[in-house]
Amino acid sequence: MAGRWKKCLSLIGFSLICLKVVISAKTAPEIPTIDQAYSKISNSITVEWATVPGATSYLLTAEDGDTVIETMVTNSPGTVTGLKAATLYQITIRSISAAGRSQASLPKQAKTVLAAPILEVSSPSPDSILVQWEAVYMAIGFSVSIMQANGLGRIWKENTTNTSLTFSSLDAGTLYTIKAYAWNANGIPGDDSTCNQRTMACAPGRVMIQEDPPGHLSVAWSNVDLGDYYVAFVKSDDGWEVHCNTSTTQCSFLSECGFTYFISVFAYNKAGQSPLGDVFNYTTAPCCPSDINPVLVSSERVEVVWSPVRGAELYETKAVAGSNVVECNDTAPACTLSALECDTTYSVTVYSLSEVRGINTSCRSRFITTGPCSPEIINISKDAFSTIHVHWRSTNNDATYTVTAQGEKGLYQCSSTGESCTMGGLPCGSVFSVTAVAETQAGWSLPSYSMPLETVPCCPTGMTVTQVTQSVINVSWTIGMAAQTYVTVLESHIGQSKCHTHQSHCLLGCITCGINYTVALKAISATGLTADCAYQSYSSNACCPLGVKLYRLGPNGIRIYWQASRGSANYSTDLYGSKGIFTCTPSAGLSFCDVTEIPCGDVYTVMVSPVAETGLKLTFCPQKIYSVTCSGSTLGMVIYRGKRNAE
Repeated sequence: MAGRWKKCLSLIGFSLICLKVVISAKTAPEIPTIDQAYSKISNSITVEWATVPGATSYLLTAEDGDTVIETMVTNSPGTVTGLKAATLYQITIRSISAAGRSQASLPKQAKTVLAAPILEVSSPSPDSILVQWEAVYMAIGFSVSIMQANGLGRIWKENTTNTSLTFSSLDAGTLYTIKAYAWNANGIPGDDSTCNQRTMACAPGRVMIQEDPPGHLSVAWSNVDLGDYYVAFVKSDDGWEVHCNTSTTQCSFLSECGFTYFISVFAYNKAGQSPLGDVFNYTTAPCCPSDINPVLVSSERVEVVWSPVRGAELYETKAVAGSNVVECNDTAPACTLSALECDTTYSVTVYSLSEVRGINTSCRSRFITTGPCSPEIINISKDAFSTIHVHWRSTNNDATYTVTAQGEKGLYQCSSTGESCTMGGLPCGSVFSVTAVAETQAGWSLPSYSMPLETVPCCPTGMTVTQVTQSVINVSWTIGMAAQTYVTVLESHIGQSKCHTHQSHCLLGCITCGINYTVALKAISATGLTADCAYQSYSSNACCPLGVKLYRLGPNGIRIYWQASRGSANYSTDLYGSKGIFTCTPSAGLSFCDVTEIPCGDVYTVMVSPVAETGLKLTFCPQKIYSVTCSGSTLGMVIYRGKRNAE
């Protein structure tokens, strides 16, 4: 099951790498070119290539048709380990930078060398050593050599196709070194095995490896008889090697995260080195991401990205705020933490995991505060001066709130650290959408739900009052924006007259002449919003005179007489006849006016009209028709022929 899981992880990782290459193709580094790929050890292939500008690391991939092995290295040459012996691999390389990964290079083929034969050595007699081994895959022959461990004397070398060989005529009591390797059909040698044999210092046993604290490897082993001192060798999977020479049974080495270390221990005495014991490997915990970059996307969502780290096969991202824990696992160096609480500080940690070592729990946390919570607009009110007051509810700490009213006539804003703000200067007759957002050091909240705002309709730009008859006036105005209907009120100390209309004018009756009035106009929108638009003083004109009569003043003169109406007023008289129009204006305070040199023998229409303060002569008073004859008395009343309404 473990093998299948590894294979699955490798395929998933390969797929994700391919996907990432496609996404970042526009910005990824250049594709490296492999110079050569070769194998000197049966479980690895070494690759050499030219450096790619901007690349921070490289991903080596070895495929044999069944499995895919990947290794991350920082420079050339790099070695892919964990391979099968005597197997043909197709090698590719990708360059990696902060911008992404390049596409795979052109492949090169390389075949791992044969595995080393595993030797079993014994001394059946004082002058002979028997060497035995298991068959090696793809081997057609073996070469075995023996020499004294101290380097003195001759070297015996034998080639054979068997799996055992006996060396005889040796010196008794002498330590010998035996070396063997296999070769393939092309004559290429594989890994060699070396062991020592004599009447048997042994290789140290019970080797124990510990990493405590992280970054320090401690290697300990059991004491060996006839051993004078020990040498422990530690080699990392990137080729780095160090050793420790000690007379004790323990050595310490510095280690790095995300590496596999191969450890072997030899015992030495005057006769030389002990045989090679078991080779142990130890994989340190995967490295922790160091360039974690949390980015606030919204009040409830944070995107966390980082660079891939050595040894990590999986990443676990966890955000903790009290009992609220949000986490995600992914093979990609990125995670989106959603369903977070707004205006909350989270401890965000990215842990790296590997199949061999598990989770690295020493990774450092970072803190991020989510964006503020969206405010909730409670109500919008308007005062008598058309100033807008917006009130909201919020649970944020140390937030500044900005309210925006947006409509066809522009955008208006106000800000506050409290729970209300005031907006003025909004144009009349407009509809706005009002929203509020909160801002803290962490960023902006999502906007609140919007509320509609309608301003009062626009007032007409002008109002005109015209007296139509003695008891009727006409009030007219221009159209105001967003006003659907208008209310006109005429008011005095003796009463009120009102008109409600959708037109731009209105007739108001029951007017008393000679009275001071106040004219008020209100504009009303379709939703009932009312704007008090205009107040204007208006004095109704003087009443038409009563008892208009004409008297002869001689053969060519007429006196027009009338009874003055209530209140003081000036009057003007007009006589319209076929022979002309005759006008007479009496002196102030008089109720008669004389017209001289008027032709007789004609019918005259007579109208006595009050004159307004502006000098305008009113034309709505009734007209009377008189016949002025040329015969009869030169004094007396003129004959009354009838009357008609003023035109």
